[in-house]
Amino acid sequence: MPIRVGMVSLGCPKNQVDAEHMIYNLREEGFEIIADAALADVAVINTCGFIESAKQEAIDTILEFCTLKQEGRIKGVIVTGCLAERYFKDIRADLPEVDAVLGLGADEFLGEAVKKVMGGESFDLMGDKYSLLIDSRRVISTETYAYIKIAEGCDNRCTYCAIPSIRGKLRSRKIESIVDEAKWLAKVGFKEIVLVAQDTTVYGLDIYGEPKICELLRELCKIDGLKWIRTLYSYPERITDELIGLIAGEEKLVKYLDIPIQHCNDRVLKRMNRKSTKAELVSLIKKLRERIPDITLRTTLIAGFPGETEEEFDELCEFVNEMKFDRLGCFAYSQEEGTAAARLPEQIDEEEKQRRADIIMQSQMIISDRLNQNRLGKDIEVVVEGWDRYAECYFGRSAAEAPEIDGKIFFTSGEKRSVGEFVTVHIEETMDYDLLGSVV
Repeated sequence: MPIRVGMVSLGCPKNQVDAEHMIYNLREEGFEIIADAALADVAVINTCGFIESAKQEAIDTILEFCTLKQEGRIKGVIVTGCLAERYFKDIRADLPEVDAVLGLGADEFLGEAVKKVMGGESFDLMGDKYSLLIDSRRVISTETYAYIKIAEGCDNRCTYCAIPSIRGKLRSRKIESIVDEAKWLAKVGFKEIVLVAQDTTVYGLDIYGEPKICELLRELCKIDGLKWIRTLYSYPERITDELIGLIAGEEKLVKYLDIPIQHCNDRVLKRMNRKSTKAELVSLIKKLRERIPDITLRTTLIAGFPGETEEEFDELCEFVNEMKFDRLGCFAYSQEEGTAAARLPEQIDEEEKQRRADIIMQSQMIISDRLNQNRLGKDIEVVVEGWDRYAECYFGRSAAEAPEIDGKIFFTSGEKRSVGEFVTVHIEETMDYDLLGSVV
């Protein structure tokens, strides 16, 4: 009987792609992949280690599976991913119940680690993170869309961010490699692909000498079978007129941009080592809305950055209310060891940081509700994602909702619908960040 392995992947879509690569390799080596890791022989926890809340979630998940091991329900626990890369020695020292710890560069040795663990041995390997493969085969874990990681690492060096030290410098894939993967995804039935990287707009700079995101998108738009092409993590300073024109003119490129700006105050932005100014951000948002009238804009913000004054926070609140982003997430600043911002004076206490983040999100909820009201009575194309047995209706997304991070559209239908099918839904009600309607 083959060894049963279950994967729990935490964190961002980029981490999910890594997990899909690992699952493929395990399956090729003859292991049986179990959807519920609690029912497997060995559980692999693919962790996130970006900010404090993500680290705590990872630790809680590891401890949960260590408890299952102590109860005899599973035989081993393996930790991979960003937390393993960042805190390799700490995990081994503080969590002796863990059987194996693999850094990012050791993913290809996961099968060996599983065998060692099943034999009662421990297995720790850091590896070289620059050997992490981002263009190898994988088992897609999603149904109506698929992520494509177009680059690994980051050179931006934002002062609050530990990603460059965890994931390393920028390494872009060749355009041909990405196009080949997208063709394969379209061939097996995926209608939507979502391009991810730490910064998608800088894609190609390291291997081509200049960003090539526009050239990549043009090639992807030529692929038969793809309906929606979405990019996430587009840094504002590199959103060019060429990119805006491309999104406006190409039917397959969804009119949606995820632009992580983090703040609007010039002094705070400079301390964050961000390259934009408030005036530039306002100008960009105005230009996007003028040239792509139906565009959906998403952003992320950080509240409570070291030294952020009450006046600067008030400015951020006013900016949020004036810009009226369609989607917005605000996080309390996380003081990450090893980053430049962690060493800055005037660190703000946790309660105050969270209070500020909560204020921003309360304002955004009001904005989102008003924007959703504008969608009442409209007919919207929706991809069916499943059946909600509690609400007793279907749910899905339109092009204006990115998977996993945005709201959903719940709807009734007089006919049975299939996951992945596209239907037209008449919007009749709103509910927090979600919409409700019925198939036309």
